[in-house]
Amino acid sequence: MDLRVIEKPDHGLFVQNLIRNYRVEGVKRRGRTFFYGLIRSPEELCLDFDCTIIPPKKYFSPPKETLLQFTTAPSLEVAAVMEEAPFIIFGVHPYDLKAIQQMDRIFSRGVPDPHYLKRRESALLIGVDPTGVAPRSFWVDMEADTAPGCFDLMFTDIGEGFIIEIGSRKGEDLLAQYGKTRKATIAEQQQRTNIRSRIAQSCKEKGLDFPKRQIPGLMERSDESLIWEEKASKCLSCGTCIMVCPTCFCFDVWDEVELDLLHGERLRRWDGCLLQDFAKVASGENFRESKTSRYRHRFFKKGLYLFKVLDDIACVGCGRCSTGCLADIADPVDVLNSLNGDVNA
Repeated sequence: MDLRVIEKPDHGLFVQNLIRNYRVEGVKRRGRTFFYGLIRSPEELCLDFDCTIIPPKKYFSPPKETLLQFTTAPSLEVAAVMEEAPFIIFGVHPYDLKAIQQMDRIFSRGVPDPHYLKRRESALLIGVDPTGVAPRSFWVDMEADTAPGCFDLMFTDIGEGFIIEIGSRKGEDLLAQYGKTRKATIAEQQQRTNIRSRIAQSCKEKGLDFPKRQIPGLMERSDESLIWEEKASKCLSCGTCIMVCPTCFCFDVWDEVELDLLHGERLRRWDGCLLQDFAKVASGENFRESKTSRYRHRFFKKGLYLFKVLDDIACVGCGRCSTGCLADIADPVDVLNSLNGDVNA
């Protein structure tokens, strides 16, 4: 593994060079919160954060987007709307990188999604190891503390500089063209290992009482558990948990036609199983009308249904769902540990 080091003063120059040549999106700070946004100067980029409000999935599957535009006269013409300009996302934690890797598989299977895949092809991912752990995070238990094969470059803050792991040819070219680096020493490589170990140990302080590979079996045995109804009775059906989740990917599609009835566009936006009308069909029937059925379905989808597709749990332990839940019922650690205790009682 070729590990490079970039000193802190040279890091600012590297970011500035990227800004001159690419659209750079990265983590920004506002008060005590962190979010992804356009980086206009190196000073705006924040790499010492615990967790952003919204995951970087918004760059590949936007909250709302136009899929195609059409006209009906003098003849029917349809044109797909595709974004092709290359861009960089700087400062993605390993758990979000793993989530993107899962979404790559979801949007590539069956009928591939050209809009998602075009954005992924255009993006360069620069990851960064966490320097702290958000209160509800448990990404070590979900084996998302590292993300091999999911990034172009991975940065680790070692104090006077950053150790950089090169993950792709695109990342290698980017670093060679715009960065001033040197080979990492054995001591610096060990320092990186120690930092990762310390942060991971801190994340383990709150987590699952059992291995994550037992989650699918737990789901199969807990269908009738009273815990589902107990938790769901407090649910506000607001959908916050699904909107901030890096591995939720459901969407709604609709057409909007202009008043002249000649022009229009097809759009899609985020949707999700916790929202009341998500399972309503054209006849007006809702096959997941109760809050309990919707709440339970979300955990079954993450822990069982998608496991059969991905051979992995569709949760990376970021903790955004539990942080954003006003009713405080979305915490996967609390729910899964409670279920485990209930079915094994």
